[in-house]
Amino acid sequence: MVTRVQELESRLSKNSHNSSNPPSSDGLKKTQSLRRKSGKRPGGQVGHTGKTLRQAAVADHVVEQKLPERCDACHAALPVAQAQVQERRQVLDIPVARHEVTEYRTLSLVCQCGKLHESRFPEKVTEHVQYGPNIRAVAVHFTQGQLLPYARASELMADLYQLDISPGTLHGWTREADALLSPSVQAIAQQVSQSPVVHVDESGLRVQAKLQWLHTSVTPTHTWYGVHPKRGIEAVNAFGVLKDYVGVLVHDCWAPYWLIQCVHALCNAHLLRELTFLAQSSGQAWPQRMMDMLLAAHRGCERARTQGITAVPSRQVLRWIRRYRALLDEGQALNPQRVKEQGKRGRAKQSDAFNLLRRLRDHEQEVLRFARDLSVPFTNNLAERAIRMPKVKQKISGCFRTLAGAQSFCTIRSYLDTARKHGIGMLEALRVAFNSAPMEFVGSG
Repeated sequence: MVTRVQELESRLSKNSHNSSNPPSSDGLKKTQSLRRKSGKRPGGQVGHTGKTLRQAAVADHVVEQKLPERCDACHAALPVAQAQVQERRQVLDIPVARHEVTEYRTLSLVCQCGKLHESRFPEKVTEHVQYGPNIRAVAVHFTQGQLLPYARASELMADLYQLDISPGTLHGWTREADALLSPSVQAIAQQVSQSPVVHVDESGLRVQAKLQWLHTSVTPTHTWYGVHPKRGIEAVNAFGVLKDYVGVLVHDCWAPYWLIQCVHALCNAHLLRELTFLAQSSGQAWPQRMMDMLLAAHRGCERARTQGITAVPSRQVLRWIRRYRALLDEGQALNPQRVKEQGKRGRAKQSDAFNLLRRLRDHEQEVLRFARDLSVPFTNNLAERAIRMPKVKQKISGCFRTLAGAQSFCTIRSYLDTARKHGIGMLEALRVAFNSAPMEFVGSG
């Protein structure tokens, strides 16, 4: 009974900072940040390049404030043409936008021999009246880039450009973008599969009022999304992106990832949250000491990277490993394995502390991979950030009405987030795609 009460109390004390619970589950609870004081003063640091609003060298419009024609003292005529500019002030603003109409006309002419000559419309001008590629790019950017619902995007197009475009038309342009960008996204998947380090994560996605799973595989330069009814290895094999992957896979220890025959690295941010929970709930000292040790190793690796060092000295790594194992021994002495009570079926339920300690022991290589290999990051933050925007889309717009709509979103967001990582704005990437051809993003990081 006492054990059950402790388990219930522990469950109530969990939040997004000490467990894998989402931030939306925190409510109005006061949480404790994992960040530590850096010792630096607030504000811009020494050496930081500041940014401020600067005057343009050439103005688009110049308005000169007129001088009086006569002196207000002696009333003599003033030579206004000889006046010099005393001071300049600039106002940055945007013009009121409105769509433009371009009319194409074909011509016909009969030669003196009787042959009729007719000019032709451009290849992409196929209708009596049609929307241009820039309008389609802006509309898709509103719904897939800025995550607006179709109805609100339709209203915004009317407010900004005086265009009465129905939500149904916006749906059609999304499907068009999906077909247009699919080859580029296949190339993105290929780049991800060949990357030496890949971050992966998954999260639930509501589609047609049913649970589907959003999967993502990312690198610093590429982002790939997919949606599948399954969460585990069946989805991984169906997508094919990681089916034969041989690099380093960074993840949160979700069991199906271990079935991929590659090198593994665990996200230490997840471990820090679990250690924070144990430090708060158990009153034992080893969780905080383990956090301090992992963060110290992380800082050491960051210093090595900034100094251009390709690997942390082996003696330093060995010191971290010895400290890591000593803390595990300390924790296991305080949290021994529970023995199954006589007469009860099944295995004995172990404490959260014991389970975490066993995981840290079993996966020591994967936990400390970041220390042995500086190409491996400390956390799985890249994948978690990639998951965030689709979750925001779902919160704003609700569930996806169709599976095709969810798949289109994954295709377009893969292209847009990859463009962003290459320093290309999402609107510009769509504008180029609709005007000529989608961009290709070569190189894997």
